[in-house]
Amino acid sequence: MPVEVPISIPKTLIIIPAYNEEEAIGDTLTRLLQLREHFTQLDMCVINDGSRDKTAEIVKQFGVKVVSLPYNLGIGSAVQTGYKYAYENGYDIAIQFDADGQHNPEDLYKIIKPIAENECDIVVGSRFAEKTDYKGSISRRIGIYYFTALLKLLTKQTFMDPTSGYRAKNRKIIQIFAHNYPKDYPEPEVLIYLKKKGLRIKEISVNMQERQGGKSSITPLKSVYYMIKVSLAIFMQKIVKG
Repeated sequence: MPVEVPISIPKTLIIIPAYNEEEAIGDTLTRLLQLREHFTQLDMCVINDGSRDKTAEIVKQFGVKVVSLPYNLGIGSAVQTGYKYAYENGYDIAIQFDADGQHNPEDLYKIIKPIAENECDIVVGSRFAEKTDYKGSISRRIGIYYFTALLKLLTKQTFMDPTSGYRAKNRKIIQIFAHNYPKDYPEPEVLIYLKKKGLRIKEISVNMQERQGGKSSITPLKSVYYMIKVSLAIFMQKIVKG
Protein backbone atom coordinates (compact mmCIF):
# COMPACT_ATOMS: atom_id res chain seq x y z
CA MET A 1 0.00 0.00 0.00
CA PRO A 2 1.63 3.31 -1.04
CA VAL A 3 1.48 5.59 2.00
CA GLU A 4 3.06 8.99 2.48
CA VAL A 5 4.92 8.78 5.79
CA PRO A 6 5.21 11.82 8.08
CA ILE A 7 8.18 12.44 10.32
CA SER A 8 5.88 11.95 13.31
CA ILE A 9 2.21 12.15 14.19
CA PRO A 10 0.50 12.65 17.55
CA LYS A 11 -1.42 9.92 19.34
CA THR A 12 -4.24 9.17 16.89
CA LEU A 13 -7.46 7.13 17.09
CA ILE A 14 -9.48 5.92 14.11
CA ILE A 15 -13.17 5.76 15.06
CA ILE A 16 -15.10 3.22 12.97
CA PRO A 17 -18.89 3.24 13.49
CA ALA A 18 -20.37 -0.04 12.27
CA TYR A 19 -23.92 -1.33 11.95
CA ASN A 20 -24.39 -4.72 10.25
CA GLU A 21 -21.11 -4.44 8.32
CA GLU A 22 -20.03 -8.10 8.37
CA GLU A 23 -19.47 -8.07 4.58
CA ALA A 24 -16.94 -5.23 4.58
CA ILE A 25 -15.50 -4.73 8.07
CA GLY A 26 -12.85 -7.44 7.75
CA ASP A 27 -11.32 -5.95 4.61
CA THR A 28 -11.53 -2.44 6.08
CA LEU A 29 -9.61 -3.47 9.20
CA THR A 30 -7.05 -5.44 7.17
CA ARG A 31 -6.23 -2.35 5.12
CA LEU A 32 -6.09 -0.09 8.17
CA LEU A 33 -3.85 -2.43 10.16
CA GLN A 34 -1.31 -2.34 7.34
CA LEU A 35 -0.77 1.34 8.23
CA ARG A 36 0.69 0.52 11.63
CA GLU A 37 4.12 -0.07 10.16
CA HIS A 38 4.07 3.60 9.11
CA PHE A 39 2.08 5.14 11.97
CA THR A 40 3.26 3.75 15.30
CA GLN A 41 0.88 5.88 17.39
CA LEU A 42 -2.21 4.79 15.48
CA ASP A 43 -5.05 2.96 17.26
CA MET A 44 -8.50 1.86 16.14
CA CYS A 45 -11.83 1.61 17.90
CA VAL A 46 -14.88 0.04 16.27
CA ILE A 47 -18.21 1.22 17.67
CA ASN A 48 -20.55 -1.70 17.10
CA ASP A 49 -23.90 0.07 16.95
CA GLY A 50 -26.18 -2.79 17.99
CA SER A 51 -25.39 -4.91 14.92
CA ARG A 52 -27.54 -8.01 14.45
CA ASP A 53 -24.98 -9.80 12.28
CA LYS A 54 -21.41 -10.99 12.93
CA THR A 55 -19.77 -7.55 12.90
CA ALA A 56 -18.57 -7.72 16.53
CA GLU A 57 -17.26 -11.27 16.20
CA ILE A 58 -15.25 -10.39 13.09
CA VAL A 59 -13.73 -7.30 14.74
CA LYS A 60 -12.60 -9.31 17.76
CA GLN A 61 -10.64 -11.62 15.46
CA PHE A 62 -8.44 -8.65 14.51
CA GLY A 63 -7.57 -7.73 18.09
CA VAL A 64 -8.98 -4.24 17.61
CA LYS A 65 -10.78 -2.38 20.40
CA VAL A 66 -14.56 -2.76 20.01
CA VAL A 67 -17.24 -0.94 21.99
CA SER A 68 -20.62 -2.63 21.57
CA LEU A 69 -23.71 -0.52 22.15
CA PRO A 70 -26.71 -2.41 23.62
CA TYR A 71 -28.93 -1.57 20.63
CA ASN A 72 -28.84 0.53 17.47
CA LEU A 73 -28.54 4.18 18.53
CA GLY A 74 -27.79 5.69 15.12
CA ILE A 75 -24.71 7.20 13.52
CA GLY A 76 -24.53 10.30 15.73
CA SER A 77 -24.56 8.41 19.01
CA ALA A 78 -22.15 5.78 17.68
CA VAL A 79 -19.63 8.37 16.54
CA GLN A 80 -19.96 10.36 19.77
CA THR A 81 -19.17 7.18 21.70
CA GLY A 82 -15.92 7.09 19.76
CA TYR A 83 -15.15 10.70 20.66
CA LYS A 84 -15.83 9.98 24.31
CA TYR A 85 -13.38 7.09 24.14
CA ALA A 86 -10.79 9.29 22.40
CA TYR A 87 -11.20 12.08 24.96
CA GLU A 88 -11.05 9.80 27.99
CA ASN A 89 -7.94 8.03 26.65
CA GLY A 90 -5.95 11.15 25.81
CA TYR A 91 -5.85 11.02 22.01
CA ASP A 92 -4.61 14.12 20.19
CA ILE A 93 -6.30 13.38 16.86
CA ALA A 94 -9.46 11.42 16.09
CA ILE A 95 -10.41 10.25 12.61
CA GLN A 96 -13.88 9.16 11.60
CA PHE A 97 -13.64 6.29 9.11
CA ASP A 98 -16.48 4.34 7.48
CA ALA A 99 -16.65 0.58 8.05
CA ASP A 100 -18.07 -0.16 4.59
CA GLY A 101 -14.88 0.26 2.58
CA GLN A 102 -15.67 3.65 1.01
CA HIS A 103 -12.72 5.46 2.58
CA ASN A 104 -9.15 4.89 1.46
CA PRO A 105 -6.49 4.36 4.16
CA GLU A 106 -3.90 5.65 1.67
CA ASP A 107 -5.29 9.17 2.23
CA LEU A 108 -4.89 9.04 5.99
CA TYR A 109 -1.72 11.11 6.16
CA LYS A 110 -3.24 13.78 3.91
CA ILE A 111 -5.99 14.49 6.44
CA ILE A 112 -3.74 14.13 9.50
CA LYS A 113 -0.95 16.43 8.31
CA PRO A 114 -2.79 19.82 8.47
CA ILE A 115 -3.88 19.09 12.04
CA ALA A 116 -0.49 17.78 13.15
CA GLU A 117 1.05 21.02 11.80
CA ASN A 118 -1.68 23.17 13.45
CA GLU A 119 -3.01 24.54 10.17
CA CYS A 120 -6.61 23.81 11.17
CA ASP A 121 -8.81 22.16 13.79
CA ILE A 122 -10.74 19.80 11.53
CA VAL A 123 -10.06 18.33 8.09
CA VAL A 124 -12.88 17.09 5.86
CA GLY A 125 -11.85 14.48 3.31
CA SER A 126 -13.61 15.67 0.15
CA ARG A 127 -14.68 13.71 -2.94
CA PHE A 128 -15.24 16.93 -4.87
CA ALA A 129 -12.51 19.41 -3.84
CA GLU A 130 -10.65 18.10 -6.90
CA LYS A 131 -11.70 15.81 -9.72
CA THR A 132 -11.62 12.13 -8.65
CA ASP A 133 -13.06 8.86 -9.95
CA TYR A 134 -15.96 8.98 -7.49
CA LYS A 135 -19.40 9.27 -9.10
CA GLY A 136 -22.14 8.39 -6.60
CA SER A 137 -25.87 8.31 -7.26
CA ILE A 138 -27.68 11.30 -8.72
CA SER A 139 -29.82 11.68 -5.59
CA ARG A 140 -26.75 11.66 -3.36
CA ARG A 141 -24.98 14.26 -5.46
CA ILE A 142 -28.07 16.49 -5.47
CA GLY A 143 -28.11 16.33 -1.68
CA ILE A 144 -24.42 17.22 -1.50
CA TYR A 145 -24.86 20.20 -3.85
CA TYR A 146 -27.86 21.35 -1.82
CA PHE A 147 -25.94 21.36 1.48
CA THR A 148 -22.94 23.00 -0.20
CA ALA A 149 -25.17 25.88 -1.31
CA LEU A 150 -26.97 26.14 2.05
CA LEU A 151 -23.77 26.18 4.10
CA LYS A 152 -22.13 28.71 1.78
CA LEU A 153 -25.16 30.99 2.23
CA LEU A 154 -24.96 30.75 6.02
CA THR A 155 -21.21 30.53 6.66
CA LYS A 156 -19.64 32.26 3.62
CA GLN A 157 -17.32 29.24 3.29
CA THR A 158 -17.64 26.71 0.48
CA PHE A 159 -17.69 23.07 1.53
CA MET A 160 -17.57 20.91 -1.58
CA ASP A 161 -18.39 17.70 0.30
CA PRO A 162 -20.35 18.61 3.45
CA THR A 163 -21.75 15.08 3.92
CA SER A 164 -18.35 13.36 3.93
CA GLY A 165 -17.74 11.23 6.99
CA TYR A 166 -13.99 10.96 6.41
CA ARG A 167 -12.77 13.57 8.90
CA ALA A 168 -9.89 14.25 11.26
CA LYS A 169 -10.17 16.44 14.37
CA ASN A 170 -7.76 17.81 16.94
CA ARG A 171 -7.95 17.50 20.73
CA LYS A 172 -10.05 20.66 21.07
CA ILE A 173 -12.79 19.28 18.83
CA ILE A 174 -12.56 15.82 20.38
CA GLN A 175 -13.47 17.43 23.71
CA ILE A 176 -16.36 19.38 22.16
CA PHE A 177 -17.80 16.33 20.39
CA ALA A 178 -17.41 14.11 23.45
CA HIS A 179 -19.94 16.36 25.20
CA ASN A 180 -22.08 17.65 22.33
CA TYR A 181 -22.68 15.93 18.99
CA PRO A 182 -25.78 15.78 16.74
CA LYS A 183 -27.60 12.45 16.84
CA ASP A 184 -28.97 12.14 13.27
CA TYR A 185 -26.92 12.67 10.08
CA PRO A 186 -24.48 15.01 11.85
CA GLU A 187 -21.91 15.79 9.13
CA PRO A 188 -23.38 19.01 7.62
CA GLU A 189 -24.71 20.27 10.95
CA VAL A 190 -21.38 20.19 12.76
CA LEU A 191 -19.76 22.38 10.10
CA ILE A 192 -21.90 25.40 10.91
CA TYR A 193 -21.63 24.61 14.63
CA LEU A 194 -17.82 24.69 14.46
CA LYS A 195 -17.77 27.79 12.24
CA LYS A 196 -19.82 29.64 14.87
CA LYS A 197 -17.17 28.73 17.43
CA GLY A 198 -14.47 30.23 15.22
CA LEU A 199 -12.74 26.91 14.60
CA ARG A 200 -10.66 26.32 11.48
CA ILE A 201 -12.09 23.91 8.89
CA LYS A 202 -10.18 22.69 5.86
CA GLU A 203 -11.16 20.39 2.99
CA ILE A 204 -8.61 18.02 1.48
CA SER A 205 -9.20 16.03 -1.70
CA VAL A 206 -9.38 12.25 -1.10
CA ASN A 207 -10.35 9.25 -3.18
CA MET A 208 -13.44 7.28 -2.25
CA GLN A 209 -15.30 4.34 -3.74
CA GLU A 210 -18.77 2.86 -3.47
CA ARG A 211 -19.54 0.83 -0.36
CA GLN A 212 -17.97 -2.63 -0.55
CA GLY A 213 -20.72 -4.56 1.20
CA GLY A 214 -23.96 -4.30 3.15
CA LYS A 215 -26.70 -1.78 2.51
CA SER A 216 -26.90 1.94 3.15
CA SER A 217 -29.34 2.95 5.87
CA ILE A 218 -30.41 5.98 3.81
CA THR A 219 -33.37 5.03 1.60
CA PRO A 220 -35.02 7.49 -0.85
CA LEU A 221 -37.69 8.27 1.76
CA LYS A 222 -35.05 8.77 4.46
CA SER A 223 -33.15 11.05 2.08
CA VAL A 224 -36.09 13.46 2.07
CA TYR A 225 -36.37 13.27 5.85
CA TYR A 226 -32.60 13.76 6.07
CA MET A 227 -32.58 16.93 3.98
CA ILE A 228 -35.52 18.50 5.83
CA LYS A 229 -34.31 17.60 9.33
CA VAL A 230 -30.69 18.62 8.75
CA SER A 231 -31.76 21.86 7.05
CA LEU A 232 -33.83 22.78 10.10
CA ALA A 233 -30.95 21.84 12.42
CA ILE A 234 -28.54 23.99 10.38
CA PHE A 235 -30.88 26.99 10.51
CA MET A 236 -31.25 26.52 14.27
CA GLN A 237 -27.46 26.43 14.65
CA LYS A 238 -27.33 29.74 12.79
CA ILE A 239 -30.05 31.35 14.92
CA VAL A 240 -29.11 30.09 18.40
CA LYS A 241 -26.37 31.99 20.19
CA GLY A 242 -23.26 30.28 21.56
